[in-house]
Amino acid sequence: MDVSPDEIIAKIRRHLIPLLMLCYFAAYLDRINLSFAALSMNDDLGLSPSAFGAGAGIFFLGYVVFEVPSNLALRRFGARRWFARIMLTWGIISLLFAFVRTTPQFLSLRLLLGVAEAGFFPGVIFYLTRWFPAAYRGRIIGAFAIAIPASSIVGAPLSGFILSLGRVHGLANWQWLFIIEAIPSLILGVALLKWLVDSPEDATWLNEHERHWLRTTLAAEKHEPSSMSALRNPRVWLLGFVYCGIVCANYGVTFFLPQIVHAFGTSITVTGLLSALPYAAAAIGISLWGARSDRKLERRWHLMIPSIVAILALVLAAVTDYPPVRLAALIAGGFGAFANLPVFWTIPPAMLTREEGPVGIAIISSIGNLAGFFAPYAVGMLKEHTGSFSSGMLALAAFVSLTLLTAAIILRPRVPHEGAAHRATS
Repeated sequence: MDVSPDEIIAKIRRHLIPLLMLCYFAAYLDRINLSFAALSMNDDLGLSPSAFGAGAGIFFLGYVVFEVPSNLALRRFGARRWFARIMLTWGIISLLFAFVRTTPQFLSLRLLLGVAEAGFFPGVIFYLTRWFPAAYRGRIIGAFAIAIPASSIVGAPLSGFILSLGRVHGLANWQWLFIIEAIPSLILGVALLKWLVDSPEDATWLNEHERHWLRTTLAAEKHEPSSMSALRNPRVWLLGFVYCGIVCANYGVTFFLPQIVHAFGTSITVTGLLSALPYAAAAIGISLWGARSDRKLERRWHLMIPSIVAILALVLAAVTDYPPVRLAALIAGGFGAFANLPVFWTIPPAMLTREEGPVGIAIISSIGNLAGFFAPYAVGMLKEHTGSFSSGMLALAAFVSLTLLTAAIILRPRVPHEGAAHRATS
């Protein structure tokens, strides 16, 4: 008996999303465990706030430079092998952080970590467009992206606990942090080779009826001009700038969050627990907001409202020194900085053709991730010169406001040629 489209999507989701979530969980854990290591590593290595900010941000330079080549390699080698390669190399490099001794070594490994991870997130976004029609993508991308706050909800208390142990077997607590939290990436890299499939045609768990429905539904949503046309599409570059605001609100605070919370006078263990709260709000935002956007078939305001919340939260956190109010602002900011993520990533696939997709999505991600370098570096520099994180948070709020204005303009209601684009921008 034939099954419904919702049942087909549910089957695909069961086979793909849990594994991809675990992979991104491990990726984000390896990316941001630096924020907790800083509580003791900075003193051991003699890192200034600006040097730490540069190290946090330089990851994104390697990420940006190799993002488009990585997405092109994904098309050549297939998702299974390419994602496994990404995870294994970043797991090895993350583990090597345990043996850093100098600032140049620290900066070099952060750059290499970005090169190793380049292309994973936009690659997964493109990969999901080969499996899920546009009407389902908000909730599917949200399910995948919830691994970001989940990694911090688990990772923040875990990191606080590891750091509270002090020196063990001749290694400092921050060294153990990098070693322990690199292990999941190495295990999952091997798991991808065993369980991930490249395309619906390779999925033995889909029958011919299910493959046919998926093939015809996805084909009806796209046209096929040259992939290089993405370079000439102004929407790609403008969406990249909008994504800068999302990345800025996210990473501008993420790498310094434990230091901000620790300044309340809390212990390292309590700092880990409190630092998890903004990510709990982020998890709620990602899981509910993307699904709501799908139900309403509305993207513009679902993209903009969380950004407005993030801006207001950054301003409030900057102007108050009262710990409960600053923590509440950071929690609200966690919702705002992440809830628009699944909504945003439904828009490029709807506005780009199948052939434009790999290059266009990678360009958008590359442009946006430039903010991943400048935001933490700017916050670190301002902290070093002013002695406070407040000026950095105000600078982040100003930049996010500019990208929000751009989103309001380019996503204003209109009647485009493609129905899928209309659903994404209505």
